[in-house]
Parts: sequence; structure tokens; C-alpha cells
Amino acid sequence: MRPFSPDFFARDPLDCARDLIGAELVNEDCTGRILETEAYQEVGDPACHLFTRPSARDFARRNPPGTAYVYLNYGVHWLVNVLCLDERTGHAGFVLFRALDPTEGVAQMRERRGTDDLRRLCSGPGKLTAALGIKGSHHQRSLTDDPEFCLRPSNKPTETGIIADRRIGISAGKDLPWRFLAKDHPGVSVPAGKAR
Repeated sequence: MRPFSPDFFARDPLDCARDLIGAELVNEDCTGRILETEAYQEVGDPACHLFTRPSARDFARRNPPGTAYVYLNYGVHWLVNVLCLDERTGHAGFVLFRALDPTEGVAQMRERRGTDDLRRLCSGPGKLTAALGIKGSHHQRSLTDDPEFCLRPSNKPTETGIIADRRIGISAGKDLPWRFLAKDHPGVSVPAGKAR
């Protein structure tokens, strides 16, 4: 499958976040089907880096939709997002990838993570970057140009429904239902209704 085009990301991050459930995130020999995402918006969302960080706003101005935004969370885990730019409003946003179902390169993912439990291998945003080998060097790389590092449609669409729930691990805007999950999948980071 070819990567999504930049046009896929030239819209509201909430729409992208929902539509990316069941798609694939690829880094070299490792691939996973996306089970869980979170949307963040530039306007009216105090949890979004674009709302609080001038460097993030500069990133959004300099890069096209579909660019990877990778940052180190609390100095511990790399987290990967994709930049969205809503053509209707001109506002930017991000989609954070929270959980994957490993599909290719599973042995390498297990080695990187030091676990054989498939359900826990990519069941969190820091876990999935560690499993796929995504680091700071991936920041500002396109997720639409290179089949070796991309977001692409899946040949096997998600068989479960998609539900919306509250976002996780933030102190502001935490009641917004902008986390999207593959319904009842055991590989999500936090099941629906369990977010605190």
C-alpha cells in the first residue's frame, strides 16, 4: 500500500485521528495497525503543544501536513505525532499515536521492548515508539513520502467499531472526548471508560 498523501492530513485533526484507526504506521521493517490515537488542536486546546509552545507553532508553520512531530516526554519516552493543517480554518493540530497492533517485524519489536506479550508490546505511546525504533531523528520527517517511514492504509481494515473517549495523561482539556480507540481491542493503552 502507498503512504497517505499530504491531502489526507490537510483537515481537522479530530477527523484524521478517527480515520487513522486501522491504518498502519511503518518504520523500516516494523509495522503496526493503529488501535488508538488522540487529537490535539491549535485553537482552544490548552493541552496542545501548539497552544503553549512557540517552537511547536514554528514547526507547524515550516512543515506541510503529514510531517512527523516527535518529542521526548518527561525526558524518558519518545512520542510520535503527525501534523494536520485544516485547510478550511488554517488551524494546525496533531494526532498522537497511542497504541498499535504489531503486524510486521514482531521479533525485532519484542527484542527492543524486552517482552513477548503482544498485547503490551505497543500498548502506549512510548511503548510503540520503542518497539518501532522511532526516535528524535525522525522528527520533522515526512510520513507521506518514504514507504520505509510512513502512514498508510491497511489491506485489513479494523473489524471492530471505533469509539471516542477522554484523553490520557494531561492536566488541561482532559474531559474532551478526543481519544479514539478500536472498540474492545486488548492492545489499547487504557480501555474506554477507564481514563482518569
